[in-house]
Amino acid sequence: MKRIVLLILTMMMLPALGAFAQTGETDTKINKKNLVIKEWNTNSKGVASTLDHLTIYSPEGKKLEEIEYDSFGKQKWRKRYEWGENLKMNRELVYDERNRLVNYKKFEYNEFGKKKMQYTYDAKGRLTSTKVYEYITADD
Repeated sequence: MKRIVLLILTMMMLPALGAFAQTGETDTKINKKNLVIKEWNTNSKGVASTLDHLTIYSPEGKKLEEIEYDSFGKQKWRKRYEWGENLKMNRELVYDERNRLVNYKKFEYNEFGKKKMQYTYDAKGRLTSTKVYEYITADD
């Protein structure tokens, strides 16, 4: 009975999903305040689901955490995001399958609020790389 209900609900959603994809809209219009997104993998019969990816947003709608899982439901990696008073991401911390810090990134922003620099550090705080962001506009 549950399968039939799930199948009917899925069939009812397909036209809406098709229209959504055709309009070119993205999820930027979704209210992300206190949102938790779970992505599930299922077998060909739509059962035996396994959590694949989890994303958690803050009450302000800022991404706080992402976790990726393997096909057995065990954590592959986790990212945690820290936000500053300027409402910009200050740090992105990356953890391994055992929740050990692998590396982290710090960000600088330009006067327009766009990323200017990214600094990547290893777990011991040693700088491993930098990235410079360049923004170019073309005049018509």
